[in-house]
Amino acid sequence: MFSLYLLLKFIHIAAAITAVGANITYGVWSTRVASQTAHLSFVLKTIRFLDNRIANPAYGVLFLTGLIMVFVGRWSITSFWIIAAIVLFIAIAAIGGAVFTPLVRNQIRLVDAGQEDSPEFVRLSRRNAMLGPGLGLLVVLILVMMVFKPTL
Repeated sequence: MFSLYLLLKFIHIAAAITAVGANITYGVWSTRVASQTAHLSFVLKTIRFLDNRIANPAYGVLFLTGLIMVFVGRWSITSFWIIAAIVLFIAIAAIGGAVFTPLVRNQIRLVDAGQEDSPEFVRLSRRNAMLGPGLGLLVVLILVMMVFKPTL
Protein backbone atom coordinates (compact mmCIF):
# COMPACT_ATOMS: atom_id res chain seq x y z
CA MET A 1 0.00 0.00 0.00
CA PHE A 2 2.75 2.50 0.88
CA SER A 3 4.49 4.14 -2.07
CA LEU A 4 6.62 7.17 -2.81
CA TYR A 5 3.73 8.61 -4.82
CA LEU A 6 1.34 8.24 -1.86
CA LEU A 7 3.83 9.95 0.47
CA LEU A 8 4.28 12.80 -2.01
CA LYS A 9 0.52 13.12 -2.39
CA PHE A 10 0.13 13.37 1.40
CA ILE A 11 2.82 16.07 1.62
CA HIS A 12 1.29 17.86 -1.39
CA ILE A 13 -2.18 17.98 0.17
CA ALA A 14 -0.83 19.00 3.59
CA ALA A 15 1.14 21.84 1.95
CA ALA A 16 -1.98 22.96 0.06
CA ILE A 17 -4.01 23.04 3.26
CA THR A 18 -1.26 25.00 5.03
CA ALA A 19 -0.70 27.52 2.24
CA VAL A 20 -4.32 28.20 1.36
CA GLY A 21 -5.39 28.10 5.00
CA ALA A 22 -2.83 30.74 5.91
CA ASN A 23 -3.90 32.91 2.95
CA ILE A 24 -7.56 32.71 3.92
CA THR A 25 -6.77 34.22 7.31
CA TYR A 26 -5.47 37.45 5.73
CA GLY A 27 -9.01 38.62 5.03
CA VAL A 28 -10.05 37.76 8.57
CA TRP A 29 -7.10 39.67 10.02
CA SER A 30 -7.87 42.68 7.80
CA THR A 31 -11.57 42.69 8.63
CA ARG A 32 -10.94 42.39 12.37
CA VAL A 33 -8.42 45.24 12.47
CA ALA A 34 -10.69 47.63 10.54
CA SER A 35 -12.52 48.43 13.78
CA GLN A 36 -9.38 48.43 15.95
CA THR A 37 -6.80 50.41 14.01
CA ALA A 38 -4.53 50.67 17.06
CA HIS A 39 -3.47 47.11 16.18
CA LEU A 40 -2.92 47.79 12.47
CA SER A 41 0.88 47.53 12.56
CA PHE A 42 0.70 44.23 14.45
CA VAL A 43 -1.87 42.79 12.03
CA LEU A 44 0.03 43.82 8.89
CA LYS A 45 3.27 42.42 10.31
CA THR A 46 1.44 39.20 11.21
CA ILE A 47 0.11 38.90 7.66
CA ARG A 48 3.63 39.45 6.33
CA PHE A 49 4.98 36.83 8.74
CA LEU A 50 2.31 34.29 7.75
CA ASP A 51 2.99 34.95 4.07
CA ASN A 52 6.79 34.81 4.25
CA ARG A 53 7.22 32.03 6.82
CA ILE A 54 4.19 29.76 6.38
CA ALA A 55 2.20 30.25 3.16
CA ASN A 56 5.02 30.87 0.68
CA PRO A 57 7.24 28.00 1.89
CA ALA A 58 4.18 25.72 1.80
CA TYR A 59 3.48 26.84 -1.78
CA GLY A 60 7.08 25.97 -2.62
CA VAL A 61 6.64 22.47 -1.18
CA LEU A 62 3.34 22.20 -3.02
CA PHE A 63 4.94 23.06 -6.36
CA LEU A 64 7.89 20.71 -5.88
CA THR A 65 5.82 17.75 -4.72
CA GLY A 66 3.40 18.35 -7.59
CA LEU A 67 6.20 18.23 -10.14
CA ILE A 68 7.78 15.17 -8.55
CA MET A 69 4.40 13.40 -8.51
CA VAL A 70 4.07 14.03 -12.25
CA PHE A 71 7.35 12.23 -12.88
CA VAL A 72 6.86 9.48 -10.28
CA GLY A 73 3.20 8.86 -11.05
CA ARG A 74 1.22 8.18 -14.16
CA TRP A 75 0.59 11.81 -15.15
CA SER A 76 1.87 13.50 -18.28
CA ILE A 77 3.44 16.93 -17.89
CA THR A 78 1.68 17.87 -21.13
CA SER A 79 -1.81 17.28 -19.70
CA PHE A 80 -3.95 20.38 -19.99
CA TRP A 81 -4.83 20.48 -16.30
CA ILE A 82 -1.16 20.25 -15.26
CA ILE A 83 -0.04 22.94 -17.69
CA ALA A 84 -2.95 25.19 -16.67
CA ALA A 85 -2.16 24.71 -12.97
CA ILE A 86 1.54 25.49 -13.52
CA VAL A 87 0.71 28.64 -15.51
CA LEU A 88 -1.73 29.78 -12.81
CA PHE A 89 0.81 28.97 -10.09
CA ILE A 90 3.50 31.03 -11.83
CA ALA A 91 1.02 33.90 -12.26
CA ILE A 92 0.16 33.81 -8.55
CA ALA A 93 3.84 33.74 -7.57
CA ALA A 94 4.64 36.65 -9.91
CA ILE A 95 1.71 38.77 -8.70
CA GLY A 96 2.47 37.89 -5.09
CA GLY A 97 6.14 38.79 -5.41
CA ALA A 98 5.73 41.86 -7.60
CA VAL A 99 2.53 43.33 -6.13
CA PHE A 100 1.32 41.81 -2.85
CA THR A 101 4.63 41.68 -0.96
CA PRO A 102 5.64 45.28 -1.77
CA LEU A 103 2.08 46.44 -1.09
CA VAL A 104 2.08 45.02 2.45
CA ARG A 105 5.61 46.29 3.01
CA ASN A 106 4.48 49.81 2.02
CA GLN A 107 1.40 49.59 4.22
CA ILE A 108 3.62 48.65 7.18
CA ARG A 109 5.99 51.53 6.39
CA LEU A 110 3.11 54.00 6.37
CA VAL A 111 1.53 52.68 9.56
CA ASP A 112 4.87 52.72 11.38
CA ALA A 113 5.27 56.37 10.25
CA GLY A 114 1.83 57.20 11.67
CA GLN A 115 0.30 57.69 8.22
CA GLU A 116 -2.49 55.11 8.34
CA ASP A 117 -5.00 57.85 7.47
CA SER A 118 -3.02 59.09 4.47
CA PRO A 119 -4.45 58.92 0.95
CA GLU A 120 -1.58 56.59 -0.03
CA PHE A 121 -2.43 54.12 2.74
CA VAL A 122 -6.12 54.21 1.80
CA ARG A 123 -5.18 53.55 -1.84
CA LEU A 124 -2.94 50.63 -0.86
CA SER A 125 -5.65 49.19 1.39
CA ARG A 126 -8.20 49.31 -1.42
CA ARG A 127 -5.73 47.67 -3.78
CA ASN A 128 -5.05 44.98 -1.20
CA ALA A 129 -8.78 44.40 -0.73
CA MET A 130 -9.14 43.73 -4.48
CA LEU A 131 -5.91 41.79 -4.90
CA GLY A 132 -6.56 39.22 -2.17
CA PRO A 133 -9.82 37.87 -3.60
CA GLY A 134 -8.32 37.95 -7.10
CA LEU A 135 -5.41 35.78 -6.04
CA GLY A 136 -7.84 33.59 -4.12
CA LEU A 137 -9.81 33.02 -7.31
CA LEU A 138 -6.65 31.90 -9.11
CA VAL A 139 -5.93 29.47 -6.29
CA VAL A 140 -9.46 28.08 -6.60
CA LEU A 141 -8.89 27.61 -10.34
CA ILE A 142 -5.79 25.57 -9.56
CA LEU A 143 -7.86 23.50 -7.14
CA VAL A 144 -10.42 22.92 -9.90
CA MET A 145 -7.60 21.69 -12.17
CA MET A 146 -6.29 19.33 -9.49
CA VAL A 147 -9.67 17.84 -8.54
CA PHE A 148 -11.48 17.65 -11.88
CA LYS A 149 -8.45 17.25 -14.18
CA PRO A 150 -10.20 18.77 -17.22
CA THR A 151 -8.97 18.01 -20.70
CA LEU A 152 -9.26 19.93 -23.94
